[in-house]
Amino acid sequence: MSVAALLASHAGDIDHIALAVEDLEKAILPYTQVLGFVVTSRLTTVGERTSMVSAVLQLGATTFVFTQGTSPESQVSRFIAHYGPGVTHIAIRVTKLTEVVDDLRRSGVEFATDLIESPGLKQIFTKRDPGSGLMLELIQRDGGQFSPTSVEEVFRTLEAKDLF
Repeated sequence: MSVAALLASHAGDIDHIALAVEDLEKAILPYTQVLGFVVTSRLTTVGERTSMVSAVLQLGATTFVFTQGTSPESQVSRFIAHYGPGVTHIAIRVTKLTEVVDDLRRSGVEFATDLIESPGLKQIFTKRDPGSGLMLELIQRDGGQFSPTSVEEVFRTLEAKDLF
């Protein structure tokens, strides 16, 4: 079975799309003032060495997470320096995450992180595509939502591996 077929057999909808921006407030304005998105949460996430600020915007079932590094060393700032502002990852909702990961690994897909778990939430990130800068996040939600703790765990995991 192809990687596409494996993923399609377990995948649901897009959970969210994360974007790296240079100026968070400026970046969210057209979405909130023109397109009707609503800011549902804001967060400052602190790692061991760096941090970021973020805003979650929603319109119906569409969720964007805008992120801004707080220093040049932040993984968000480093992403922008390397790829420019834009999409850092697309999160795809899946069922049976561990089965999906096992199947994808057997098909040659490489992951940047190990499984990250918090109450009601499991996540894993693929290695970043060198051409586009895109990572895929596979996420299984079992009643859990992102919390400051779960976002910080992802941030610290990527930071510890020196990934941006």
